[in-house]
Amino acid sequence: MPAFPDNLKPATDGASILHKERLGSHLPVQELARHLFDRTDFLSRQERILKIVGNEPLFRKDRQLNLSRPERYHLGLARAKLLRRLSVKHSWTRDDDEMAVYLVDDVSPYMLQMSMFVTTVREQGDEAQRAYWLPKIEKWEIIGAYAQTELGHGSNVRGLELQARWDPESKGFVLNSPTLTASKWWNGSMGRTANHAIVVAQLYLPELSTSDGSTQYKSYGPHPFMVQIRDMKTHQPLEGIVVGDIGPKYGYAPMDNGYMLFNNHHIPHSAMLARYNKVDQATGRYQKAGNPAVVYGTLTAIRANIVMHARLVLARAVTVAVRYTAVRHQFRDRDGDDKGPELPVLDYPTVQIRILPLLASAFALHYTGEAMHDLYRRTRAKVESGDFTKLAELHSTSSGLKSLCTEIAADGIETCRRALGGHGFGGGSGLIQLNNDYVSKPTVEGDNWMITQQTASYLIKQMQAAATGKGAAKSSLEEACREHLLHRHAFAPLDVLHSDTDVVEAFRRRALDMAYKAYRARVVEKKAWNSLLVQLHKLSRAFSQSLLVGSFYDALACNDNMSPGLREIMWRLFRLFALSTMDAAAREFSTARAVADHDLDLLPGRVQALMTEIRPHAVNLVDAWSIPDFLLDSALGRYDGRVYEDLFNRAHRLNPLNEVTFNPDYSTAEIVMGRKGEGIDKIVAKL
Repeated sequence: MPAFPDNLKPATDGASILHKERLGSHLPVQELARHLFDRTDFLSRQERILKIVGNEPLFRKDRQLNLSRPERYHLGLARAKLLRRLSVKHSWTRDDDEMAVYLVDDVSPYMLQMSMFVTTVREQGDEAQRAYWLPKIEKWEIIGAYAQTELGHGSNVRGLELQARWDPESKGFVLNSPTLTASKWWNGSMGRTANHAIVVAQLYLPELSTSDGSTQYKSYGPHPFMVQIRDMKTHQPLEGIVVGDIGPKYGYAPMDNGYMLFNNHHIPHSAMLARYNKVDQATGRYQKAGNPAVVYGTLTAIRANIVMHARLVLARAVTVAVRYTAVRHQFRDRDGDDKGPELPVLDYPTVQIRILPLLASAFALHYTGEAMHDLYRRTRAKVESGDFTKLAELHSTSSGLKSLCTEIAADGIETCRRALGGHGFGGGSGLIQLNNDYVSKPTVEGDNWMITQQTASYLIKQMQAAATGKGAAKSSLEEACREHLLHRHAFAPLDVLHSDTDVVEAFRRRALDMAYKAYRARVVEKKAWNSLLVQLHKLSRAFSQSLLVGSFYDALACNDNMSPGLREIMWRLFRLFALSTMDAAAREFSTARAVADHDLDLLPGRVQALMTEIRPHAVNLVDAWSIPDFLLDSALGRYDGRVYEDLFNRAHRLNPLNEVTFNPDYSTAEIVMGRKGEGIDKIVAKL
């Protein structure tokens, strides 16, 4: 006999609702999907890999949220091993591997292996080191981590305390942690998984001998070293090394973020990655080659990837929010028939203003991520040929964009969750793990407020060069600064309500105006750096927003292959993103004489009109991101709209807590009915 709930149907049919939503829009979903992903073969790769990982029981997510943190690490390592075996079995490429990790959507304890670990060796190892280490890494003969941040220092790399002292007798280095705060901390894959690590330490070399026979050492700043940290057979820490997992975190449950201390641990001369800087083994003298900024090359590469990743994360949250708020009906129109149907939640402007600008933001992040990757590739090519002129631009741009894009994505996930109402609080939302895992991004690889100083510093230097320089400008940004200085007193407000090019120029003018004011404050008026930090953060944000708007505009203006119907909708999304962003910072556009106050007063109405125009296409727009249900793992955001059936199934059939009969009688220590030996004492023992 079927159970009573098996015959019940929801009062509203989510499947038919989403079907009507899709039919009500002329947006060509497949064309937009190809536009977003065809250049990287994303869609066909996703389909091919999904057929493999989707059939593996180990990747099922039905009860994942009910596991403890130690259980999640066990599961994470098992999944990571299986993915590696599947990669070998199916001869997957690096892009295939990344797709599999993306679809499984569980952070891998191997994550650092083919990201920061191999990238650092490839970019900073000399020819002999690359020839020795890269094959071992690529064949997974060793498992690596990247150990930079410490208990006492994270973003301030120059302040790292771990020491690597030159030992004249062994002709190698001695790693030593002089303080507790010198402990490596937060380093992913290191706690329980890795047997090697790139360890960033302050390099100390002997300078002179004193009268008492002791030797004085001088610091040459942080440098990367390849260090074996565990025995290759027993997996136990090597002598002189204390290493382990730091414990529970907000998210990243399967990741073994680690701590590590060194007690006068000897490593060979060859451990120092020596492509750009080295120590002469015979004399112990420092030899410098190239630009010292290459030490931060790995971090820059990761920041570029973070910018690209942000758009997929935000697209997932927006997909759930759009589909569910289209299915969810609440209240009747106050000005309509009091017996009329309840309205879709997505029809309310108070919901649209939270979700639809984020939908537009996902596209802005996409185009900017592509532009960031292109800048990174071009800059690395120049560095490989010995040209370091673009490093400062790459570093400053990646810093500002990492800060802004992760903030948009992280805040966007939470905004979408709240827009879901009460069900957004439950596990069926599909946003719990996404939210918890992504909340780290605004602080890892550089705190979002701290790293904006790097962007602001670069902009001030470019404005100073424009104000004092002669001859040809050395960069396009310096040329833009010169033009700004020449014409800033004659600026007329731009027509942002009718001209897309004026919208782009308004963001550019606002950023340059703020750069000029920061230059005046710092260089001309000699104000203290710390007194300007809030102003500098706003400058970085304005400049990065200008890049987002410019990248979005360029992607549409330079594309001749888009059908007229799709192009029209995409331009509306561009305007929604740009004008809603402008509205949130209206005063800055006014003081920069970029937009007239009258037009700024009209922005809220224009934004609401754009949302009304985009609303019929919202479901098709999120469909174009092609996020499979396997990845979403969301009852609220599932493609077929069967929201309530799935929510009940997860609660009634998949919840392990409902499989146990408990004893609520306070007078007995028994917790589970019939299990007297499993009382309070056993629970206390686990605490």
